[in-house]
Amino acid sequence: MNRDLVEALAVVEKEKGISKDILIDAIESALTSAYKKDQKGAQKVRVQLDPETGDFRVFTYKTVVEEKNDDAAEITLSEAKAIDPQYQLGDEVEIEIFPKEFGRIAAQTAKQVVVQRIREAERTLIYEEYSSRVSDIITGVVRRFEQKTVFIDLGRAEAILPVGEQIPGERYEQGSRIKTYLVEVKKTTKGPQIILSRTRNGLLTRLLELEVPEIQEGIVEIKAVAREPGIRSKVAVYSKYENVDPVGACVGTRGSRIQMIVRELRGEKIDVIPWQPEPELFIIRAMSPARVYDVKLLPSKKVALVIVPDNQLSLAIGKEGQNARLAARLTGWKVDIKSETQAEEAREEIEALLEEERELQAQAEIELEEALLPENEEEELTAIEGEPEEEIFAGEEDEEEFVPGDFIPEEVEKVEEEEEERPVKKKAKKRLRRREKSRDLMDEMEEGIDLFEDIIKEDEQETAAQPQEEETEVVFSEESASGFTIGQLLADQLKAKLSGEGEGEKESGQKKKGSKSK
Repeated sequence: MNRDLVEALAVVEKEKGISKDILIDAIESALTSAYKKDQKGAQKVRVQLDPETGDFRVFTYKTVVEEKNDDAAEITLSEAKAIDPQYQLGDEVEIEIFPKEFGRIAAQTAKQVVVQRIREAERTLIYEEYSSRVSDIITGVVRRFEQKTVFIDLGRAEAILPVGEQIPGERYEQGSRIKTYLVEVKKTTKGPQIILSRTRNGLLTRLLELEVPEIQEGIVEIKAVAREPGIRSKVAVYSKYENVDPVGACVGTRGSRIQMIVRELRGEKIDVIPWQPEPELFIIRAMSPARVYDVKLLPSKKVALVIVPDNQLSLAIGKEGQNARLAARLTGWKVDIKSETQAEEAREEIEALLEEERELQAQAEIELEEALLPENEEEELTAIEGEPEEEIFAGEEDEEEFVPGDFIPEEVEKVEEEEEERPVKKKAKKRLRRREKSRDLMDEMEEGIDLFEDIIKEDEQETAAQPQEEETEVVFSEESASGFTIGQLLADQLKAKLSGEGEGEKESGQKKKGSKSK
């Protein structure tokens, strides 16, 4: 019974937070290494520790052979079957041994192995604990300084605050407690390296979450943060509920909530503004406290032209451009600030930029519309483009008197000229509409031709019954033409056709008159 060992394991588990199983495994590995070093043998050894009593047992492994040459590593088949009849040649037999007390070197080896395994387990636990807290706030105590690097005690581990992550001009006193932002946890040969920061935007975000219950509950949301550490910050907040003022919730009664954060950041000024989904309104809010006259957006360049009154120009830019920089970081737009006088002088240039932007947007809309066309419609348009234009009038070319090209309205011809300057898809759509219109026109023409043929036959019968002297002229009255839907154009063509027949009849009538007079 080794009660002291069991009690020691319980104490280490409580103080270090290391599991008892890990400690037992470390001790077994240490005793195995110590036994091999003490016996100076290469045989296989396994040490088993009883967690209840603290006693340990040692086992070695021997190979079953026919003839034994090495007593420490081999055992005969008959000896193996005496232990268990199922053993065969080549099997390994586990045999318990009872070693003598370890020497000084073996004991020292066991101690080093146990300490090393416990340290490794502790480092692993620390890494897992703090790696899960990355991007969170950690409170620590300032312990020491090395040059300008600050070492902060976190309790179970020590973290560093590099020079680049410190607020400019901020002083740290040894033993003071500060809140920091956990940036990264690195694995090194000396254990996990924890890196903290006081300049990241995440620090301000987490501080607001701690001080404002509405943010923790999800009623108020932080949309964007822009910081110049130690000097000034801008925070855009948004509320999902109309009856909740996001800015008032963050500021608190008489500024109580925001003042707590300002004190933690050593006097850094914080502007809280309401977030707006429209870029123009959001930029106007972000330029606070300056008043903005107008905002012109150039989305292709991600540039916002901000026009302010002449007396607000310096306030909009801020000290050394601070206000403009923070507004640009907060909104994500490059801010170009001009006074009203400057904007008036550069009016032509601004109008040119806006006109260029409108053309780019129109082109983008056309490309988007083409990309969203259904596949079947694209195939139909492609098929129409591939068809020869003569096929539309198939079956009509045999009629010599009527040429389809002669009856295409002037509007259709204008459409054909305009289509050459438009994209291919627009041409296809126009061409489809034009051909449908042409088909309708041809149908009307066919109906008109049939009606004219009937009228011509009736006229011929009437003229045959009348004297030939009265058949000298064929006149189309307005009454006969008014009944046709194809209009004056078709009537003129038919007049031209029939005029030839009338002249022939006149000549024949004149010849007959001459013969009578003779």
